[in-house]
Amino acid sequence: MEIFKWIVLGALVLIAIALLVTNIRIVPQARAYVVERLGAYHGTWQVGLHFKIPLIDKIARKVSLKEKVIDFPPQPVITKDNVTMEIDTVIYFQITDPKLYTYGVESPMDAIENLTATTLRNIIGELELDESLTSREHINSKIRLVLDEATDPWGIKINRVEVKNITPPRDIQTAMEKQMRAERERREAILIAEGEKKSAILIAEGQKEAAILQAEAQKQAAIKEAEGQSEAILMINKATADGLKLIKDAELDDAVIKLKSLEAFQKAADGQATKIIIPSEIQGLAGLAASVKELVKE
Repeated sequence: MEIFKWIVLGALVLIAIALLVTNIRIVPQARAYVVERLGAYHGTWQVGLHFKIPLIDKIARKVSLKEKVIDFPPQPVITKDNVTMEIDTVIYFQITDPKLYTYGVESPMDAIENLTATTLRNIIGELELDESLTSREHINSKIRLVLDEATDPWGIKINRVEVKNITPPRDIQTAMEKQMRAERERREAILIAEGEKKSAILIAEGQKEAAILQAEAQKQAAIKEAEGQSEAILMINKATADGLKLIKDAELDDAVIKLKSLEAFQKAADGQATKIIIPSEIQGLAGLAASVKELVKE
């Protein structure tokens, strides 16, 4: 009997140790445990060592406090101008209150997905197709505000919402591609026309400047030529004046003057004139020359 008692006592001790060891919990970093006692919420265990009372306490949920990312499948939406397209979104969220997350909603991810889809349909329904394609930031901000307000009682914080893809119908995509191609061709034609216009303007300005420079060069040449002719006339007049002065200073007698007159008459007589008027002084000289010639003959 004593041995049986010791065996039972040892078994009880082992069971107690096993219960003690198996009910010790260590909560790791960035996690929290929601604990219930006798079916009611008792507390939230944070990082560290904790002990659970056997058969009384129960860990209802282990919650990760890290930021999570969930990618929802494409949702069909209709724009204001009745174009059906598909949009898929990505949501970044974080659990801030493990108790509200555990007891606030039955399936938080399904609730967030459905709320995102309905909010997205409401927002896109107020926008036309072109606005929907160019208003991603507006759509992201509006969805985030609605989701953050709705999920606050669930202990969830919506940090960011991103519209991942917007897929319009195939015929709309084809029309958009044609429109984009036409816009590119229009811009190309405008750029070519502007280039030709600038080229023509530059050519005209170059011709204008060349004509101005040519006219200026001709003007300067004419000025230089006139200045040269003026200087030549001045030099000729000066030379004539100097010659007359030298003749005056030489005090020539009448015989020399008459001889010079005869030389000048000889030059005039060699010309093409049909009539020549002979001065009286030269006539006398001519008679004198004839007399001298007769005397030499005799």
